[in-house]
Amino acid sequence: MRVLALDYGAARTGVAVSDATGTIASPVGIVERAATSSGLAQLEAIVREQEIERVVVGLPLTLRGEVGEQARETLAFAEALQGVLSVPVEFHDERFTTTLATGVGGAADEDARAAAFLLESYLRRTAGA
Repeated sequence: MRVLALDYGAARTGVAVSDATGTIASPVGIVERAATSSGLAQLEAIVREQEIERVVVGLPLTLRGEVGEQARETLAFAEALQGVLSVPVEFHDERFTTTLATGVGGAADEDARAAAFLLESYLRRTAGA
């Protein structure tokens, strides 16, 4: 199963995809302003072209595991995304993915790497389920 992971941000959203077996995550790049109609159209095109069967959106819970302002914004984005996609949209805790991705490369690279870390975590969790 090919899975698309999104590390949502109002300005830039990191994108990563899994291989067909659902075991390897690879950063793809970013989508600027993903919550806009053009951003949602770009994501819909990626889902179609990559033959994605599931989309995972990182949910940035607070350190206490609560839904804060950023998580509410992410939930609204995911609702809009589900409105344009024909595949399921799920959430996965992404509290530390951006921290793990910080380092080599620019901000866009970090966003895509954060999405890949998110996807790797999701794939590990679902493999054990």
